[in-house]
Amino acid sequence: MGGRKSNIILLIVLAILAFVPWGLPRFYPYLIALMVTMGLLATSLDFVLGFGGIYQLHHAVFYGVGAYGAAVMIMKLGYNPWIGFLVGPLVATVLSFIIGLICIRLSKLYFGMLQISLGSLVWAIVYRWYSFTGGDDGIHGISMPSIIATSAGSYYFTMIVAGLSLLVMYRILNSPFGSTLQGIRDNPIRSQAIGVNVRRHQLAAMLIAGFFGGVAGVLFVVVDNSVFPDMMFWTLSLEITIMALLGGWLTFLGPMLGAAIMVSLRTFVSGITDYWTLIMGIVLMLVILFLPEGVLGYIFEVWKRRTPEGSSG
Repeated sequence: MGGRKSNIILLIVLAILAFVPWGLPRFYPYLIALMVTMGLLATSLDFVLGFGGIYQLHHAVFYGVGAYGAAVMIMKLGYNPWIGFLVGPLVATVLSFIIGLICIRLSKLYFGMLQISLGSLVWAIVYRWYSFTGGDDGIHGISMPSIIATSAGSYYFTMIVAGLSLLVMYRILNSPFGSTLQGIRDNPIRSQAIGVNVRRHQLAAMLIAGFFGGVAGVLFVVVDNSVFPDMMFWTLSLEITIMALLGGWLTFLGPMLGAAIMVSLRTFVSGITDYWTLIMGIVLMLVILFLPEGVLGYIFEVWKRRTPEGSSG
């Protein structure tokens, strides 16, 4: 019964999202597409952080490199935008492989600290390379194919690509590889003792997360038609980590909810006060104190207690 209810709720949500471009001003499809893009980015981080136990503390660098890969291919090298859309995630995957090979021998915070250093190096190169990346000005006015050049077109493209990406990540997490990855998270020493190649699985997880982080970067290019160095600055990595924690980092769709909350707060509260980050900090503090499993994790817990299956257990 619970699964049937959740499917009905999902269908209702999808139906509402399908009619957003036709029933609301152009700002709202843009805002929702941005929420979905950031939600995909936060989910790709949670793939390695929440489900893999890997301290990926500078995940935004793959997001930024994916976006710049597409933008440079289109605007600087003159390639077809569809080729740029394919190249962006591949460049992010290659960077993830390189950083992974360097960092994989370390663990936990040492891994994260080294990754922050390497990611900051990439950011500095992009920030200073004016002739190729536009430097601190970024790249603006990126041309799009006519089918996604409109507000509705970019909205539907973002929804479809993000939905397919989430489905692929969900299937991976529910595959034997995903089960092994979560086993490594829970007890890496025991996993290695029974013959699991821990580093190989962790590196593979990083490549998957880097690829879908790059996909999120491409979707931002589609939605905003611009890129800028702040997309790969370490503060954005902190922000998407907060999204995952806020929504529920041990639930698959929790990061999507956390991204929706964060983007909404930043958009609407910042129009009222310049201290929106203070309000965000208070909200996060309250969630950590009273909802350590995140908002969606708490909702699932309450749902389980109220359903006959949960109460009988």
